[in-house]
Amino acid sequence: MCITAFVTISELNLPLTNKIDLSARYTGAFVDYPFEDMELRSTNNNSLFSQLDVAANLHLLDASKGINPFLTAGIGAFYSRKDFGALVPLGVGIKFNLNDQAYIIPSAQYRLGITDNATNHLQYGISFLQPLTHAKVVEPTLPVVTVPVVEAPKDGDGDGITDDKDACPTAAGPASLNGCPDKDGDGIADKDDKCPDNRGIAKYNGCPIPDSDKDGINDEEDKCPNQAGVARYAGCPIPDTDGDGVNDENDRCPRVAGKAENGGCPTLEQYNFNYKNVQFATGSATLTTAAKAELDKLVTILNEHPELKISIDGYTDNTGKVEMNKVLSQKRADAVKTYLVGKGISGDKLTATGYGIENPIADNATTQGRAQNRRVEFKASE
Repeated sequence: MCITAFVTISELNLPLTNKIDLSARYTGAFVDYPFEDMELRSTNNNSLFSQLDVAANLHLLDASKGINPFLTAGIGAFYSRKDFGALVPLGVGIKFNLNDQAYIIPSAQYRLGITDNATNHLQYGISFLQPLTHAKVVEPTLPVVTVPVVEAPKDGDGDGITDDKDACPTAAGPASLNGCPDKDGDGIADKDDKCPDNRGIAKYNGCPIPDSDKDGINDEEDKCPNQAGVARYAGCPIPDTDGDGVNDENDRCPRVAGKAENGGCPTLEQYNFNYKNVQFATGSATLTTAAKAELDKLVTILNEHPELKISIDGYTDNTGKVEMNKVLSQKRADAVKTYLVGKGISGDKLTATGYGIENPIADNATTQGRAQNRRVEFKASE
């Protein structure tokens, strides 16, 4: 066994990661013989023994730790007295960190010979590592941060809503309409309102509900939106049930077509009834035969039109006393009613009134005129 002091001339370290580095080490020593079986053993003169190792070191802890064990493996070569050899160093060590300024490294290696002139052997050692230079500390360059100048939001129309949020930045308006004005106050912004000066509803784009027939009743409430009407008939015209051109409110016979001049009721003449043929015996209320024949026509008319009612108005000329004439005219009107009732006409449909000399239709100064005034008039109604 030979114990020889080796001096490490130089060692380089190249970090690969936080825990792995590469090292290259040159070691030299003056020895009589490096290995037991080398022929140089018989030489008494010491010679220079040179050794170069390249190894990878795996540190078990972070490099920042004060005590950091490691494993090493690599390949080495040696030279002595014109002999070259190669071997594989395998070992362990501990790296003691002295304030990052120096390191003490005890280690042990088992070195496997891979050439004939190298034998397997153990090598122990302790190293003192002092960096010749220190890494230059580069002060970090702080980035220049430019702080943008932020302007206060503008409110061009002064409505309290900033321009970036104001749908109408040049015209003041409420927040509920995104800053847009509403002249008619209908809740629809003027920019969206087709009738900005008249209150309306959204359904009609801000316009009032239309009134197509201009009767003052809007189309949504008007049952006859295209015909002018009145409110009591929901916007429809006053009805004309019988279609005679006289509305039902002015028509005395709303279910029977008649003439406007007769209050919307038919005239009995329309049915070929001639009231002039209803005559009486002179000075009496007795119907003539011709009168009865004419009244029979009236019976037929009333049976065909049961909705009709008849007013029987009796008149006289101005001959005789006024009171007597009125009594006579009443008797004549009653005589007509009695005849019609006798023919099956309900008395509820008949009204008999005597007016005497009232309402003359001709001149009582002439015989012909007085004859015309002695009459019974018939007016139909419902």
